[in-house]
Amino acid sequence: MKLLVCIKQVPDMESRFKVNDGGDWFADADLAYRMNEYDEYAVEQAVRLKEQLGDTADVTVLCIGPDRVVEAIKKALAMGCDRGVHVPDAAVHLKDPWQVASAIAAFAQGKGFDLIFTGMQSQDRGSAQVGVTVAELLGYSCASTVVGFDYGAGAVTARRELEGGVKAVVRMPLPALATCQLGLNEPRYPTLPNIMKAKKKEIVTVPMGELLKEEPVATTTRFYPPAKKGGGVVLEGDVGDLADRLLGILKEKTTVLR
Repeated sequence: MKLLVCIKQVPDMESRFKVNDGGDWFADADLAYRMNEYDEYAVEQAVRLKEQLGDTADVTVLCIGPDRVVEAIKKALAMGCDRGVHVPDAAVHLKDPWQVASAIAAFAQGKGFDLIFTGMQSQDRGSAQVGVTVAELLGYSCASTVVGFDYGAGAVTARRELEGGVKAVVRMPLPALATCQLGLNEPRYPTLPNIMKAKKKEIVTVPMGELLKEEPVATTTRFYPPAKKGGGVVLEGDVGDLADRLLGILKEKTTVLR
């Protein structure tokens, strides 16, 4: 079985974010980067399926971005993927979800991937469109926001998270694509021996120009933080007095008690 995992490298959410000089994305000078959290669940699920199937399974991990994203590919290889594919693109942050999905689909087309795993969404863009669009472009069955996964008898049974805590169970024939959500599994930490093994695994470079020749459907024209609002009020003193003061503030400055 041939498996493909699509990952993305994103800024660490603990970083200090600033808008770049062009006003269209983050200034990356002081940012730390890591694999997108949702993609870690995708990698883990692909590796678990490989372990279930044994030598009959093969896992390829793909990442689009500048040279630094190779570190995210190496982490996926250390987690258990067999080979990496890097699509160099220093301006991937300016591409819309359709373009990114089109590039992934162009790579996957004709290669016989039985299952494709992606994260539910990226932590920087958060569009949640890339994975499902790849499935549409390839004509694959698809389940999004997957929190439970089982493979057997040539089909996938997936448990999906819906709104309000409701779950849905779907059964998909292969080929199929799953977008992975928090709670699907617990991603493993790469061990030192596996990190050393990963250094010997192949990372192929595929130029973006070979995959994508379309103009962007949408272009980011402005990127800015939300306007700052007034700070909170800290109340100190006796509990009984604080309750009366809080009620007074709620009546005076809000519509909560009206």
